Amino acid sequence: MEMTLRWYGSKFDTVTLKDIRQIPGVTGVITTRYEAAPGEVWTREQIQAMQDEVAAAGLHISGIESVNVSDAIKAALPERDQHIENYITTLENLGKQDIHLVCYNFMPVFDWTRTELARVRPDKSTTTAYNQKAIDSTTPYELFDMMTPDDENVILPGWEPERMETIREVMKLYQNVGEEELFANLKYFLEAIMPVCDKYDIKMAIHPDDPAWSVFGLPRIINSQENLLRLIHMVDNVHNGVAFCTGAYGSSPANNVPETIRKLAGRIHFAHVRNLKFNSPDDFEEAAHLSSDGSFDMYEIMKALYESGFDGPMRPDHGRMIWGEKAMAGYGLYDRALGAMYLLGLWEAIEKNSKR
Repeated sequence: MEMTLRWYGSKFDTVTLKDIRQIPGVTGVITTRYEAAPGEVWTREQIQAMQDEVAAAGLHISGIESVNVSDAIKAALPERDQHIENYITTLENLGKQDIHLVCYNFMPVFDWTRTELARVRPDKSTTTAYNQKAIDSTTPYELFDMMTPDDENVILPGWEPERMETIREVMKLYQNVGEEELFANLKYFLEAIMPVCDKYDIKMAIHPDDPAWSVFGLPRIINSQENLLRLIHMVDNVHNGVAFCTGAYGSSPANNVPETIRKLAGRIHFAHVRNLKFNSPDDFEEAAHLSSDGSFDMYEIMKALYESGFDGPMRPDHGRMIWGEKAMAGYGLYDRALGAMYLLGLWEAIEKNSKR
């Protein structure tokens, strides 16, 4: 296992590579070309520039999150095949640059959904939160106002103003796309890209839906153990795998996180590990990583990853805003650094205990 931190690039992230380098045990970053549009080709020169910047800080790129999948691919629009060809070219360029992990999602319209970006917790930290009643009483267009950061200089991936300007048109693309159609479109995409993944040993890691149920009537399919197993069996290739996010998958109390990790042994290529605090079945907030601060048994989660043979990159996923930090919601430095140290401590204890 390699401990990493997600980093959006020096133009967009409040956290610097220098900051990340100073977290003990963190040796790599999971990054992206945030400015790249879905369907756009990433050139080798652009990828090399990213690698050079990261290497200069004493780190390396452990994987990409994300090479975004366009709505044309998800909704099977006429330009789908061209966008897939572009995606294949990007994967080829990543492979030639010795990058072998790509995290992506197949969620229509909204990559992730919250109703609050700064809910105040009892310790006076703030965190992102979700309340189903708030969703039920609003519209996708009104939700954007809830998802607008207080600081206009802080980005919110997936909720950019320019994207929200076209949200009505994007929603219409999925009028005739149900769960079966979305599964078929995912299968079409994966079958098309597997040859280049095989050639360059690129592991595709799909992110579970966040939250793990339909929002605003849109289809969501990566949200249960049954559907995750369906995913890996429908394109039975080791390069077709999962970015197992404990917070996204565990947002449904019906999902057994450690059990599912064990069921997916060998096909979890990337791990996002975080804790949630459930206030009710339809109201959760992101807690500190410590087990006692939330509703998850983080020891059992890490033990399941270890015992299932997980050896890929891991990152502490999301964090509270603490100690007066101003940063992208979920992606400040301080709480994620604490999370990385806690997860590394659990892993060391599990590893040493297993060898006694």
